[in-house]
Amino acid sequence: MVFGCTVFGAFAQILFKIGLRAMPHVTPLAVMTNAPLLAGLSLYGISTLLLVLALREGELSLLYPVISLTYAWVTVLSVFWLGETLNVFKVVGILIIVSGVAMLGRTRSS
Repeated sequence: MVFGCTVFGAFAQILFKIGLRAMPHVTPLAVMTNAPLLAGLSLYGISTLLLVLALREGELSLLYPVISLTYAWVTVLSVFWLGETLNVFKVVGILIIVSGVAMLGRTRSS
């Protein structure tokens, strides 16, 4: 569930960016008629629901660090969907996040 939360949350952030790019002025009407922004808000809601359900059964000290994978997903998706570039610092940051989550997973299974 938390993995799904990270993926939905990352796609939501990308859709926020796409929607806001097309909106020169933020007004209530512009927000209510912006399909990418509304899709992003919907995905963010689904992400939140998954997180709440996961928190009901899971360990908070393990689940919250896993949510940091959202940062890695956003970086990767930004390259493909938004044409952003990767640099050494972004790659190292992603590797640190993924390594940290993997280490938490290992300590959990011992």
